[in-house]
Amino acid sequence: MFIHIGEDTVINDGDIIGIFDMDTSTVNKATRDYLSKAEKEKRVVYVNYELPKSFVVTDKFVYIGPLNTGTLLKRTRQEFNL
Repeated sequence: MFIHIGEDTVINDGDIIGIFDMDTSTVNKATRDYLSKAEKEKRVVYVNYELPKSFVVTDKFVYIGPLNTGTLLKRTRQEFNL
């Protein structure tokens, strides 16, 4: 199944490792370092350039997008019929 994460971006739900809130997660230095390293390695994909609310980590990329984690969680639950 696929999950729409904003704009024209759709990803395979099987590739998702985690969905994180941008405000609460980036308080931790380790998370900021991880995102910085991913950006240097050109593994960051900006869904759009509005204020980011969440980021989705997959096995290959980190998607930074405008949807909040609650919305993304609802979409994953709909896919799995939870």
